[in-house]
Amino acid sequence: MSQQHYRISLDAMSGDLGPAAVVPAALDALKTFADIELVLVGDEAEIRHHLGAAAVERVEIVHTTEVVTMDDVPAQALRMKKDSSMRVAINLVKDGVVDAAVSAGNTGALMATAKFVLKTLPGIHRPAICTAVPSGRGGHTHILDLGANIDSSPEQLYQFAVMGSEMVQAVDANPSPTVGLLNVGAEAIKGSAEVKAAGELLSDSPLNYIGFVEGDDIYAGKVDVVVCDGFVGNVALKTSEGLAKMISNNLRDEFLRTPLTKLAGVIAMPVLRAFRRKIDPRRYNGASLLGLNGVVIKSHGGADRLAFANAIKIARIEAHQKVPEKIGAQIRQLLAE
Repeated sequence: MSQQHYRISLDAMSGDLGPAAVVPAALDALKTFADIELVLVGDEAEIRHHLGAAAVERVEIVHTTEVVTMDDVPAQALRMKKDSSMRVAINLVKDGVVDAAVSAGNTGALMATAKFVLKTLPGIHRPAICTAVPSGRGGHTHILDLGANIDSSPEQLYQFAVMGSEMVQAVDANPSPTVGLLNVGAEAIKGSAEVKAAGELLSDSPLNYIGFVEGDDIYAGKVDVVVCDGFVGNVALKTSEGLAKMISNNLRDEFLRTPLTKLAGVIAMPVLRAFRRKIDPRRYNGASLLGLNGVVIKSHGGADRLAFANAIKIARIEAHQKVPEKIGAQIRQLLAE
């Protein structure tokens, strides 16, 4: 039996670094995964410049004439930039040419374009953005929504929980992931009316719902999926990224402060490197746009080569595991019940 191959389109013009990060990341991913083919979408001359003289197999270039910038209003980008690298990369998913798309572009424009082109799965009100963060004992926790929906109804929070649970089952081979609803306290009397109502829906669901969780539980390793609205989730994620950078910078500064602390730093270097690797946001880069009729991965806008390569890895996993199909099947079953 021939090996299954997965084709992934990359928005090569996206992010702060554009092709300077995307093309090297693509080359790294091709070396790591023998079962992927990549379609680099964007300005062909720029892409070939960064490819250099290397003769690369399993790579196709699709030329486009427009780029969605970080300053573009999502609605205008959707209407006015139909030949953008972002739009074409997602069109390839819709047309069945590729199995997934990855972009480090404008989050609002990416969500608007993906929703318009691919449409949401039947029964899903709104897509959600989901990503993993490191947690206790070397594990990780998935959080959604991370900014696609500022205000979410109880029904939408319930759907986020279903989507997150199905994704974790697929990508982590976890048959019964625990699901928690982010709240200001674990007690049933606390929280907004929307959160309380969502908690009641989840309590009556077939999901492995453990109740309300607080912010510190995200990193404690006690829950696999944390559900919240996009406003809360985005603040939590950005706060976490800032804290990780602060810890790394402060540790470096302290170890460089005196000759004695420099010596201590040399001795502690193996531990420091392992710790830095564990909390490195680049190794968790790649957020899933769940609820769509296709796999779309959002890379951080500031992603470098390592970070973007990780987003490609996530796209491959979700394409292999057919995450949209599994979410759709679960939603259909719940609606039928």
